[in-house]
Amino acid sequence: MLCPFLSYFFHIISFFRIRSFFFGSFLNRPFVSDKTTRLYISTPFLFPMIDDTLKIFKELTKKDFRILAGIELGMRDFEWVPVSEIQRFACMSLDKLNYRLEWLRRKKMVIGTLDPYEGYKIYFEAYDALALHTYVARKTFSAIGVEIGVGKESVVMEVLKEPEMAVADPEVFILKLHREGRTSFKQVKRTREHLAGKEHFSWIYAARLAANREFNIMQKLWPDVSIPKPIDQNRHTLVMEVAQGSELFKTKLLDPDWFLDEILRQIKLVYGKGIIHNDLSEYNIFVSEDGIQIIDWPQYVTLAHPHADELLRRDVENVLNHFSKKYKIRRDIDEIIREIKTENSIDLEKLKKEFPDDEVRLNAEMDREIESAVNELEDCGIDFEREN
Repeated sequence: MLCPFLSYFFHIISFFRIRSFFFGSFLNRPFVSDKTTRLYISTPFLFPMIDDTLKIFKELTKKDFRILAGIELGMRDFEWVPVSEIQRFACMSLDKLNYRLEWLRRKKMVIGTLDPYEGYKIYFEAYDALALHTYVARKTFSAIGVEIGVGKESVVMEVLKEPEMAVADPEVFILKLHREGRTSFKQVKRTREHLAGKEHFSWIYAARLAANREFNIMQKLWPDVSIPKPIDQNRHTLVMEVAQGSELFKTKLLDPDWFLDEILRQIKLVYGKGIIHNDLSEYNIFVSEDGIQIIDWPQYVTLAHPHADELLRRDVENVLNHFSKKYKIRRDIDEIIREIKTENSIDLEKLKKEFPDDEVRLNAEMDREIESAVNELEDCGIDFEREN
């Protein structure tokens, strides 16, 4: 299958990578904590875009997270969330709130303005912190490790779940932080009239929609399709198992025909569930001795998409082009497409019911969070009357 030397090499690299992550996080560094959170951070591996968040995370208190969450929710209705609105969520006096807001501003967790009124908003640093806080509270993971990759639309890093028993091995997962809001909101805005004029909310919405879509489709596909197991999802992020092996584009295969057949078999399985990956290439396929795994699902489409046939053909063509260029393997794409379609009979009407509108689902989820926040405020003894 894989070249024996390369297989051994990747195994050794993986071993030391995980061990350095574990010992760097748990032995050489004191754990990061506040009254409500324990999150181990391996400081040597901090990197741009999230490093500021990790550095400040240990200093954030429960009150700070309430302030950030209040601003997050307020941004659905305000470009700059007024201090009076934030106070409704913060459960603290105005003097204390102003002190914490100024501290958060200096730490680049919030952005403030005085024109035309005093208001605040958050960006990815604070949104990252809110997601990390939620994962730690859920005990999804307890340590941040090495960077896996940084792209224009996502950041991917290793995280670790501390074993419940001292003799057990830690579990290593992948944390993916979506950044679609930097570039993709124009497309989102075109499809949602009610977001017109709410560009201030754009990056939250676009990034969260992408993460929500990807996690939901992974739950539908796993374990029937060979993908990393989805573990958890919050806001603009998701957690999954580590993909096995190495990326197809950087691996020399000893039996490329077998791997090509396996990739095409997985495409067929996905199509049989009414799904097309819509971004498949040698860059999001992992290969190992055990087979292949496909990653990166936020752009998937269903067979009800008006250009489903074209998108399926493009995915297959990308795979065939790679094997043709690298291994001189030639396959008839028309024959492959016919085989994929012939063996799968899809009821499009049933398919539409199985895949409700992603944005409708996401809006319902965010509405539930508003209701949850209102209930918390009642527990704080604050008179909060929700405005429609």
